[in-house]
Amino acid sequence: MTSNELTSSDFTDASEPFSLFGTWLKDAEESEVNDPNAVALATVDPDGMPNVRMVLLKGFDERGFAFYTNFESRKGREILATRKAAMCFHWKSLRRQVRLRGPVETVSEEEADEYFRSRPRGSRIGAWASKQSRPLEGRLALEKAVAEFTARYAIGEIPRPEYWSGFRIRPTSIEFWHDRPFRLHDRIEFSRPAPEGGWVKVRMYP
Repeated sequence: MTSNELTSSDFTDASEPFSLFGTWLKDAEESEVNDPNAVALATVDPDGMPNVRMVLLKGFDERGFAFYTNFESRKGREILATRKAAMCFHWKSLRRQVRLRGPVETVSEEEADEYFRSRPRGSRIGAWASKQSRPLEGRLALEKAVAEFTARYAIGEIPRPEYWSGFRIRPTSIEFWHDRPFRLHDRIEFSRPAPEGGWVKVRMYP
């Protein structure tokens, strides 16, 4: 896909953001080599210093954008303290970007359990073995923890740790960006005062 293939009517005429995001994510699933659902997640610490890292989007609908993590990790603690976060998707193969931000809620226990059960067994063991974001004295310590929990849960289902669950960003703004020649990019932003409100769309200067 070249930067000239999309015209203004291809996406800037969209009336709401979620179906447009779904279309763009589906396009990315066909064109991105690895992890089309990878997204940069931004949070802030108690001093207001930002942190950003890549996570994997594990679900989205009109409620928002969901991902899962250890709530005792740095991002988990920061989100629980502020209840706010931002995301940025960049699909280089498509020359597209989506940014969003808003308040954050925790997913339901049922959603967290369902997703945890869908993970590979090794990943479920890892959720127990890793003290995410905390100092690790050496690789051997992690391997010993993995061996310990592998033995503990050798038979049957592996329960979800109480500290492991999901967050959902309920966006109050979503911006779609597409590369155009000479940096005259197409940008539209959907915004609303609260997650329950209606969307207002504005076309932005590049």
